[in-house]
Amino acid sequence: MSIEDAAAAITAKVSGGAGIGATVKFDCGDDGCVLIDGNATPLTVSTENAEADCTVVCDKDVLDSLIAGDLDPTAAFMQGKIKVEGDMGVAMKLSSIL
Repeated sequence: MSIEDAAAAITAKVSGGAGIGATVKFDCGDDGCVLIDGNATPLTVSTENAEADCTVVCDKDVLDSLIAGDLDPTAAFMQGKIKVEGDMGVAMKLSSIL
């Protein structure tokens, strides 16, 4: 799945959802970024590489697994598959939207 497909899949998951009060960026390196603007209601998702309150660094395959529900965000963190930079509290809210 491309980064645009990942953004579309996240958009479908969070469509109509309440804001999380922060911005979150999934940084997949050379594969691109997905930015979730949780300050907007409803949430907005883009492939913009902008500053965020919390950045989750991971491989694109890991992001795909998170979106598909095949990988629990907490388990991914504990296994070292994702690295969280910034506000850890915001990262904890991700499990409610993914």
